[in-house]
Amino acid sequence: MTTSEINASVQAELTRLRESIDNIDAAVVHMLAERFKCTQQVGHLKAEHQLPPADPAREARQIARLRQLAESAKLDPAFAEKLLNFIIAEVIRHHETIADETRH
Repeated sequence: MTTSEINASVQAELTRLRESIDNIDAAVVHMLAERFKCTQQVGHLKAEHQLPPADPAREARQIARLRQLAESAKLDPAFAEKLLNFIIAEVIRHHETIADETRH
């Protein structure tokens, strides 16, 4: 193989892998959008019944569950926990906003 053939082969493989990454990223965004649709409904339900926006016990169970899932999927559990904490913080922010809007 010549250098240009190797480079073309490598470039083709990079393109294939990057297309897969792009597809996965799109799926992740769509899954997050669906998740947030559900958590928005939870936020409205909590607001209607004067429940607190955060549920630390549920959050702790979810983190433990996600860490186990990450381990079995060969994903760094610490990374999975950071990701879930980021998502939870956004959900709580949404729930607080919904609660404030419900009170007014």
